[in-house]
Amino acid sequence: MTSSPPDQPQTRIAAADRDAAVERLQLAYAEERITQDELDQRVHAALTATVRADLDAVLHDLPAEAPGSSVTLSAMNGRLVRRGPWRVPRTLTVASAFAKVHLDLSAAVIDHPVVDIELGAGFGRTTITVPRDATVDLDGLQQSWKTVRYRPPRTPAPTPGPTIRITGTLGFGRLKIRHARR
Repeated sequence: MTSSPPDQPQTRIAAADRDAAVERLQLAYAEERITQDELDQRVHAALTATVRADLDAVLHDLPAEAPGSSVTLSAMNGRLVRRGPWRVPRTLTVASAFAKVHLDLSAAVIDHPVVDIELGAGFGRTTITVPRDATVDLDGLQQSWKTVRYRPPRTPAPTPGPTIRITGTLGFGRLKIRHARR
């Protein structure tokens, strides 16, 4: 029995391949590259795909995800700080056991309309400062002990900025999210 190389169209795919395709489709929808109807149809096709050619057909007209669009920051203890004019990736994973984490996005370069921050915080304190015009989405965050401290701005920004989507788990630590003052 001969096996085909992984990049051949008839190569069977795994659940991780389907999940990656769905994420690319969701990003394309967030960037307004496809409509809601197209998203629904393509997600269904991606979830029922069995071979590489099926996924290629769903993603053929979408740009490939840029290299460096995902970064992982981790610290066991101490401090983990990002501030100033740093480039924020499309997906930022933050893993902290006991560390004090401070992510300041107020002066950062944000190239994406949606930034996903996946938290894995244990006992430390996490503070995230978002741009003044940003929208914060906390729907995917699971908390087990402490509550999240976040108060949206009283007046919405005249032009909406990026959406900062925070997901993951918050253990016994505290998460504080605030908008930049200027």
